[in-house]
Amino acid sequence: MLLIASILPVFFLLIWLFTIKMPGPSFSGPLPPLTPNQAQLRDELKRHVTALAHDIGVRSDHEYANVGRAAQYIERTLSALGYQVSLQEFSAYDRTYRNIEATLRGTNRPQDVVILGAHYDTAKEAPGADDNASGVAGVLALARIFAAERQARSVRFVLFPNEEPPSFPTANMGSRHYASAARDRNDQIVAMLSIESIGYFDTDKGTQRYPFPLNLAYPDVGDFIGFVSNLSSRSLLHRAIGAFREHATLPTQGAAAPSWVPGVWWSDHWSFWRVGYPAIMITDTAPYRNPFYHTPQDTPDKLDYDRMARVVHGLTHVVRAIAN
Repeated sequence: MLLIASILPVFFLLIWLFTIKMPGPSFSGPLPPLTPNQAQLRDELKRHVTALAHDIGVRSDHEYANVGRAAQYIERTLSALGYQVSLQEFSAYDRTYRNIEATLRGTNRPQDVVILGAHYDTAKEAPGADDNASGVAGVLALARIFAAERQARSVRFVLFPNEEPPSFPTANMGSRHYASAARDRNDQIVAMLSIESIGYFDTDKGTQRYPFPLNLAYPDVGDFIGFVSNLSSRSLLHRAIGAFREHATLPTQGAAAPSWVPGVWWSDHWSFWRVGYPAIMITDTAPYRNPFYHTPQDTPDKLDYDRMARVVHGLTHVVRAIAN
């Protein structure tokens, strides 16, 4: 018992230093009204989510035609914004899939690359409004915002297929193909932001869960957006959440945790960690909050588009901070 008593304070100190301690205060208090720009952003996000999760629907490997329809929607949207769209095709399950990329070339340091990525496939039988039409909508909205706003570093908007099972976490993931090809080319990717499920919020107590040991330190109300990294991407995480907190009107929580902690590595950022690139995930924590995760009930009507708009607005400041 004495040994346990002596170890526990050190354990909690290490959790605080390496996992919890983040720069800047998180937003707290009543949310202010949306600005006109945020209201426009809210409506834009809802249109994209509806198009993907309602009009197209389930985008799993069991609905291969819908995966293609989603890809076409993304390509049309990016092309309409004036981007030259590039496709990276690869084979999986005797079918052809494609990563979709649009690049905003940097002005001063174009060789340095910031990636904003999201996957456009879904789990089996899930229309995937939160997971991950919300993330795709966020990336498309950011592409629209930055289309006429050049940054010092290049910004790539990349949409991936095959993040969900049975592809995760195999070599059939779209992001695995993309990250491996980037490493083979020696692309100078200085940051990858995985936008993963950003639309589900709940302000009631007891609505938020966590894996051990994060459950020892974080609040049980699902009203925040999370910033997550492994330990080697901790400096990128701090830079991102600091910029977000300086401008955004939404609570945040950050965690730089060992990659073996459940949930920390569960998306496309993991593919970039594998080949040595710094990457973080921005998320509503998905299965640790959303009761409709990976079910047919993950539909557009379940999402909070006002809070989604606050997330994406905050991410515009993150991109500016990292890309400059």
